[in-house]
Amino acid sequence: MTTPPFITQTPTTPALGLIVLRVDETIEQDFRTLIPAGTARLHVSRVQSGDDLNPGTIHDMGTRLTAAAELLPKAAGFDVVGYACTSATAQLGSDAVRAQIKAGIPTRHVTDPLTAALAQIASLGLTRVGVISPYTSDVAAPINNAFRAAGIEVPDMASFDESTEARVARIAPSSTYAAAIELAARTPLDGVFLSCTNLQTLPILQPLQDALGLPVLSSNAALAWHMSRLADLTTPG
Repeated sequence: MTTPPFITQTPTTPALGLIVLRVDETIEQDFRTLIPAGTARLHVSRVQSGDDLNPGTIHDMGTRLTAAAELLPKAAGFDVVGYACTSATAQLGSDAVRAQIKAGIPTRHVTDPLTAALAQIASLGLTRVGVISPYTSDVAAPINNAFRAAGIEVPDMASFDESTEARVARIAPSSTYAAAIELAARTPLDGVFLSCTNLQTLPILQPLQDALGLPVLSSNAALAWHMSRLADLTTPG
């Protein structure tokens, strides 16, 4: 048997890491659209999480973030690693999330949907943002609190009061669209945020913006936008 010669090559595109909840069925699919093929190397890890999202399961997930980060390939040389859970970040805190992930994988930057949304809201100059969440009030409230702590007024919000992730992933985009239309009709806003990485929002972002005449942000689109900026990619749509 002979060994054929080979050469090695160094990747030239940025490496993006994404830590996704075990039960999330949506963000990985969205990122294949939001991060255009060929512009970056996307590597995905999963973190053990409960079938329901509640303060207890969020706390438990927070203890497993480093282990999930360790499953990403260190040789990739990550520019950015994103933790894909808005509500968990609001409860655990962005600084704690960052520390847990950096303990597991070397990376230039760490971000999350909450940090990303606040950065995008600031870039757009928004001050009154309505929030749509699929979750129960004990999970949704910390997001509103985080917005207010950052100086963003949340005059009103709507929630589907759902905790089971398999059901969250199956909430029809038309239901979220209708909830956002109703929210904006009853409260003066200058933007709307659709919270949750497992919620199907990508198909309705542009239609909602057109209908409301307002910026409409989502957890997944904001995270892709922020990771792209941090990695010096062309900002996705």
